[in-house]
Amino acid sequence: MSLKVKLSFSGGMELLFNNNKSAEVKIPASINPPNPTNMQDLIFWIRDNLLKERPGLFISENTVRPGILVLINETDWELEGELDYEIKDGDDIVFISTLHGG
Repeated sequence: MSLKVKLSFSGGMELLFNNNKSAEVKIPASINPPNPTNMQDLIFWIRDNLLKERPGLFISENTVRPGILVLINETDWELEGELDYEIKDGDDIVFISTLHGG
């Protein structure tokens, strides 16, 4: 079984993904069986399947790098459980970089 998820990248994040601002992807419902796919699984899946360059600007340790705002269905992921949030079919997940050079 798979889940259909919409991913969006902005604030400069799209540069890491070959200038793609969004993607609709199908991911396994359980990347680490028997557990359902959660945000941490999704972050690693994105790194392994979509990220085109400079993974250090997207991921740090086991999560997104500090300075990246993550929204799950228009809600800050901190209110949804962050890495433990279980991905659902139809979720809309946005990654926005708040870090800018000068």
